[in-house]
Amino acid sequence: MILVSGISLPFEEEEGAAIPKARKILGLSGGEAFIYRRSLDARRRQDIRYLYTVGFRAGKEAEEAAARRKDSRIRLHQEPAWEPPRGTSPLSSRPVVAGFGPAGIFCALLLARCGYRPIVLERGGPVEDRTAAVERFFQTGTLDRRNNVQFGEGGAGAFSDGKLTTRIGDPRCAQVLRALVEFGAPPEIERRAKPHVGTDRLREVVRRLREEILRCGGEVRFYTQLTGLRLSGGTLQGIETNEGQLAAEALVLALGHSARDSFSMLLQSGAEMEAKAFSVGARIEHLRAQVDEALYGRYAGHPKLPPGEYQLSLRRGERGVYTFCMCPGGTVIPSASEEGGLVVNGMSEYARNGVNSNSALCCAVTPEDFGRGPLDGVRFQQELERTAFRLGGGDFCAPIQTVGRFLAGQPGAQLGTIRPSYLPGVREADFSALYPDFVQEMLRAGLRAFGRRQPGFDRPDAVLTAVESRTSSPVRVKRDESFQSNLRGIYPCGEGAGYAGGILSAAVDGLRVAEAVMARFAPPAG
Repeated sequence: MILVSGISLPFEEEEGAAIPKARKILGLSGGEAFIYRRSLDARRRQDIRYLYTVGFRAGKEAEEAAARRKDSRIRLHQEPAWEPPRGTSPLSSRPVVAGFGPAGIFCALLLARCGYRPIVLERGGPVEDRTAAVERFFQTGTLDRRNNVQFGEGGAGAFSDGKLTTRIGDPRCAQVLRALVEFGAPPEIERRAKPHVGTDRLREVVRRLREEILRCGGEVRFYTQLTGLRLSGGTLQGIETNEGQLAAEALVLALGHSARDSFSMLLQSGAEMEAKAFSVGARIEHLRAQVDEALYGRYAGHPKLPPGEYQLSLRRGERGVYTFCMCPGGTVIPSASEEGGLVVNGMSEYARNGVNSNSALCCAVTPEDFGRGPLDGVRFQQELERTAFRLGGGDFCAPIQTVGRFLAGQPGAQLGTIRPSYLPGVREADFSALYPDFVQEMLRAGLRAFGRRQPGFDRPDAVLTAVESRTSSPVRVKRDESFQSNLRGIYPCGEGAGYAGGILSAAVDGLRVAEAVMARFAPPAG
């Protein structure tokens, strides 16, 4: 494949106009041409453009001609060939994957397609049950500890925006995107610089992925939680679950970042773990139209422009404050998985056409802030969540403060045009009773700096909803170059184990761990 990049067109032009421009750069009149990648460049609001990379499927002669051209915009690209690794020692029992979020799904999918017939354990229910339980929680504040925004088929990513952005450059990213499209995700995710699926569509994709795992010989056991390990000489012999024991020679731990009871069990079992940095803060809401105007100026609302997205950051010494997980046209949602603790997150559907847009506004915290014990970060999260629960009234209503009052150090909320989207409801609060002083200082510094960069970001009636505390795992379960824990046969995997951040990178880590299992073992006999 020949790729021609750096083709810039006014956003109003049809994307097909990029192809003749690419042909001229390449000096090639023939060959199949297609849009390989598209990204939006809105840095200059008076001249918003799309940047294109065009791909050509051409023969050897055209590739040689392209290689001779001295133009940095032209490069040859070859999809890496992939052959499944094959170990020589047959597994004595079927591999077990604990957790059915992105890491667990893609690990199980690869194992199943390669004949390993994995058994998947998921403490929550299928996405159909989970959706009903989550919607009930949103409306009534009645928490189901098995089925919620954190637990159940699809993991935490199933109730987000389905964002598929990542900073990793692993070629397995393309494998994940292709598989998502194969099972119902919008085809454009393979060529957008900032792809997303949307919560509404992602649920159906997750269900179809499960069906493919079953078709290939895998098994998914819902409402089945890993509760213990059976070890001999530091090597896995089997596992314990709430439904009984299982023989297991290979166990993939794709637990997710909220499996706190599982972290405690692993520590007690002798797994080497360490506290790691993560971030805490709040969700900030603006009107979607306000964000569009700040980013696009007079072009705001144009049908050829997507809902506005931003990503802002500020560093002060060793500490940073930043926005992430931006949900255009989305809502702020309750994301608790424990009674007595309140957590918020953001969610968008594919259309991204809600009235408000929101993102996390977070400050980094490190073991120097909360302690170096393996579970000290978990305890720090829990303290914040319990305080937020009390400030919200103890019924899963969320504490809010408007930006103007927060910046002035005044409690409460002076609402204006922006109405909080959080269900089951909100209550005015004083965030000085919630966050440590250094977190408050960094959030205020971020608001002021981001307001200078993006007009209206710090507007007084913007709504802050607390507490965002599950940004990433507070622990890392250590693994070596074979992807195994110090407890042999156990493979820490994905975001919960501290090796990913987001849907795409977690799915990629699931593939990497599946390959590690296959490199060591042959499929189980029988």
